[in-house]
Amino acid sequence: MRANRNPRLPRAALLASIVLIVAGCASSCSTPSGSPTTGAPRAGSGPQSAGSRVGGRSVAAQAPDPAEQATAAELDRILGGDQRSPEHRARDVYRHPKETLLFFGIRPDMRVVEVWPDAGWYTEIIAPLVHARGKYYAALEPADPRSTYVSRRQQAFRDKLAARPDLYGGTELTALGRGSGGDIAPPGSLDMVLTFRNLHDWMSGEWAPEALAAMYRALRPGGVLGVTDHRGNPGLPQDPRARNGYVNEDYAIRLIEAAGFKLVARSEINANPKDTKDYPQGVWTLPPTYRLGTSDRDKYAAIGESDRFTLKFIKPKP
Repeated sequence: MRANRNPRLPRAALLASIVLIVAGCASSCSTPSGSPTTGAPRAGSGPQSAGSRVGGRSVAAQAPDPAEQATAAELDRILGGDQRSPEHRARDVYRHPKETLLFFGIRPDMRVVEVWPDAGWYTEIIAPLVHARGKYYAALEPADPRSTYVSRRQQAFRDKLAARPDLYGGTELTALGRGSGGDIAPPGSLDMVLTFRNLHDWMSGEWAPEALAAMYRALRPGGVLGVTDHRGNPGLPQDPRARNGYVNEDYAIRLIEAAGFKLVARSEINANPKDTKDYPQGVWTLPPTYRLGTSDRDKYAAIGESDRFTLKFIKPKP
């Protein structure tokens, strides 16, 4: 009896071969190396297991990382803690702290500095996360006895830390300011540097390169710099002093990479398409500042907080 007498068998075998070839390509075909990843998890979602985009193409979801899952669970616990006021919790819908910190790759055993934490919105989350196994540094603006505002804010921050040694004990305060010349942490010691909505301030004062150099110096090789700020209109030239509070994303990337960092990922976690970026008082027209007071307050409340870029860099290894 001759093999393959049934004429349907060769076609079935051919189809099976095609399926195997396609499946093999899906699992092994690589994306261009060095391309920054863009992750855009849905607000309120857990760790990024839904895949991302690299080079404009969809990338299949990876298996959940147990360390990331454990960090996510700990962040959930901290975000529900009594150290956070109702006013601070209300901003989660705009700032997505869990998703943002997971995107940057934070872990409880890391040595982390937050640069210019202001009132401590993120301090209430980061410091408790690394309290037991890592280290939290807060690099503050230098004290300025001439400024009642700065003095009052810094004292309130210190009072916050002192009130909860169970969460903030071991926090080390350093300083970062124009011409300060000091270190925000021992050189080469940090796993992560984080700063939220501050780049425009350093541009305004014309010392952003100096600030970025201090961050670069503090990070170990391979350490992460995470940056968010108010994203400007890419159709307009960047004001080098960012006087409206907005920074064009590509401008920010060039500025930070000029300090020696390498962009490895960007995310739309903190995007807000309602933000038109053309307000009378710049970004401070929007909540939470409401610089126009009660004028058109409902209109600006409906827009919400600003559209923000979320960028992840590394300090390259030698």
